[in-house]
Amino acid sequence: MKQKTIKREVVLEGVGLHTGKPVRMVFKPAPPMHGFRFQRIDLEGEPVIKADVSQVVSTNRGTTLRQGEAQVHTVEHVLAALRGMGLDNVLIEMNGPEAPILDGSARLIVEKIKEAGIEEQAEEGEVFVIEEPISYRDEVTGTELLALPSGKFELTAMVDFNSPVLGQQFASLHTLEDFEKEIAPARTFVFLHEVETLASQGLIKGGDLDNAVVIADRPVSEEELASLAKKLDVEYKGLKVDEAGVLSTTQLLFENEPARHKLLDVIGDLALVGVPIQGKIVATKPGHFSNVEFAKLLKKQFIAQRRLKGVPKYDPNAEPLYSTMDIARLLPHRYPMLLVDKIIELSDRHVVGVKNVTFNEAFFQGHFPDNPVFPGVLQVEALAQAGGVLALSIMGKGEEGKWDTYFVKINQFKFKKKVFPGDTLILKLELVAPIRRGIVQMYATAYVGKEIVSEGEMTASVVKRTEEK
Repeated sequence: MKQKTIKREVVLEGVGLHTGKPVRMVFKPAPPMHGFRFQRIDLEGEPVIKADVSQVVSTNRGTTLRQGEAQVHTVEHVLAALRGMGLDNVLIEMNGPEAPILDGSARLIVEKIKEAGIEEQAEEGEVFVIEEPISYRDEVTGTELLALPSGKFELTAMVDFNSPVLGQQFASLHTLEDFEKEIAPARTFVFLHEVETLASQGLIKGGDLDNAVVIADRPVSEEELASLAKKLDVEYKGLKVDEAGVLSTTQLLFENEPARHKLLDVIGDLALVGVPIQGKIVATKPGHFSNVEFAKLLKKQFIAQRRLKGVPKYDPNAEPLYSTMDIARLLPHRYPMLLVDKIIELSDRHVVGVKNVTFNEAFFQGHFPDNPVFPGVLQVEALAQAGGVLALSIMGKGEEGKWDTYFVKINQFKFKKKVFPGDTLILKLELVAPIRRGIVQMYATAYVGKEIVSEGEMTASVVKRTEEK
């Protein structure tokens, strides 16, 4: 499936539901592999925040992402609209800390996406195919989310609001083609008894009866209606509680609108997995916290699935793309620190190298006598050198031998199996983001046969060598 972005930029303006601050949000086309990212153009350095489950720092009445000191609040409706409309790559510029609540749904965002137009990109996109059941359960709340194999993305939710007005509600989305009509218009909601608490917590500063459905699950006196109107800064005249328990000047768009909005939130939060999902999601009593915890499970499973499917095939009889001498002309390393023997795959997104481990390696004299084990730190170095070939093939075309790569960060690196003399290390590096300003972010995996022996995240800086005087 080809990746997609929008054809041109579009703008939305409004106020944040909880902060009450005005914000201008600009949706911009983005290149392949970019994913969904928010940029706080009101902050120094205009930091970019990746829409990834690893960036979630709060799920209190909305999903908040953070990168460094920069945060963006209440992103779920924006992400639901982007994923619901089949997009993969969009940059969202914001001049404030919180996405605008608009009418409480994703409808206006969808309209802006349609106004911008959708453009198919040349590169193929990844899809997380659910191959076996994956489940999450919170024993305290009874919340449960389950992913099952299916030939498409579909979603079902059952919500028990513990309310005499709403009771239990069900909602389903059988295909993303129905998202715009069936799910995007569903508005956020709050129970009347929650309004006072939320206000006391400094939340819902931008809430009113135009961007949220207020549900009254008990009789409401005229005095209470007048007090509420004052808190929400709306006219008391016309406020009423209808037969469905809705305190508003409008009616529910769907009989099960609250349950449909829960589906909207699930779609938005699961967009933080980073790729479209092919499978059936069954959610019981979902909420932002459980959605994000489930997204973490799915992301972990997706990474494992991608690694196993991506085990490189090595034919020792095939002609390599780069021989040892080719690599030596590209990298500054020499004996005993040149740890890549050949490159067998290379694209603008990944590289695969080979390191043949022999007993003649100098370090085996001390690591360890009578028990030769290839050091983990040298596995990392070998992977980094292969990654350097990838980075330099992109940054240093036509200037071979004039660029170097240096470690900036190694994150969450794991060593899963010992490597011994006689093993052939297959070194695979994949870009996790486009190279910007010489910064290269890669996911590194080392295999022996079909087994992963080490893996983790690497960040390097590509620097041009200083000319000798």
